[in-house]
Amino acid sequence: MLAAFTFNTAENLPVGLLDLVSRSLAVSPSAVGLLVTGYGVTVAVASVPLAHGTRAVPRRHVLTGLLAALVVSSLLAASARSYGPLLVARLLTALAQALFWAVMGPVAVGLFTPEVRGRVVGALSVAGSLALVLGVPAGTWLGGHSDWRVPLGALALPGLVSLATIAALLPGSPPEAEPAAYGTGPDARRFATVLTAGTLSATGAFTGYTYIVRFLGDVSGFAPGAVDVLLVAFGAACLAGVSVTGALLDRFPRAVLTTAVATQAAGMLGLYGAGARPVAAVVFLVLMGGALGPVFMATQNEMLTCAPGRTDIALAANSGAYNGGIAAGAALGGLVLPLAGARGAFLAGGLLTVGACAVLLGGRLSHP
Repeated sequence: MLAAFTFNTAENLPVGLLDLVSRSLAVSPSAVGLLVTGYGVTVAVASVPLAHGTRAVPRRHVLTGLLAALVVSSLLAASARSYGPLLVARLLTALAQALFWAVMGPVAVGLFTPEVRGRVVGALSVAGSLALVLGVPAGTWLGGHSDWRVPLGALALPGLVSLATIAALLPGSPPEAEPAAYGTGPDARRFATVLTAGTLSATGAFTGYTYIVRFLGDVSGFAPGAVDVLLVAFGAACLAGVSVTGALLDRFPRAVLTTAVATQAAGMLGLYGAGARPVAAVVFLVLMGGALGPVFMATQNEMLTCAPGRTDIALAANSGAYNGGIAAGAALGGLVLPLAGARGAFLAGGLLTVGACAVLLGGRLSHP
């Protein structure tokens, strides 16, 4: 959980430090934004190849190596005095995270009985969501009161604690011998359905969410200070969503995924239709936030069941597809923005999410 929190904080922290890094290194804000988008693309491209290449290595060795890479890359980022070294450090962190999400799930749930695996996935997701609610705001505050390099370097500490704990306590059994190495109900059709729906959902979510600040300001009419508060509320809703969903995953895994995707669609289309009214905008923003984390969590949980082969490869495919959807959604929203404004971006994203719902419902009808 600590490692998940640290990796997610590392991924998103440059968003909060964007202006500080831009001024300090004399580069454009869009170049600093590449530290996030390039990160996501790297995770999308590298997840499956890295998981395949390390499939025979004991998971304890893999995880300690990934956390060592996180520690080193955090220190490299903190020592960067120009844009190039900072970008290299970020890409190293991204490569480590690409494999981390593939390996972490099977290792963690394999320590528990199958009946409670959904709750384990939920706990890991809560830790990841805390990065947005606690890690990024705290890092942004620390950077504003010191230097942007300080919070980036500070991530080495929890990374080191995670590394030492896993190295000392995690069993070193061969990967194929671990209890969660293979899906409990292999189903290639269900795997394809969940992967497709998850990708569409991620693309839809980030078609709109990438431009949420502009939407809340231009469409809903909120002042900048209020927008900051609403972004915290969005993160808190995401945390609440994964906390509640984690308790339901073991009993209703398929219903949870469909419900989360449908809730995301309702939130996005609600923002499109009624977002000009401040109260309605808050309601639908919280609805969308409450669904965003559970969608990814539920797809990860499904992979542990329906993976047609090794679960780490399936989880790598899911993580890669999700990050690819994030990058595609941000790009699509950028294309829609000058044509139809921020409302249009949420309409496009909501319709894509409706498509994800249709894929899930179609899969259930054709293969109950």
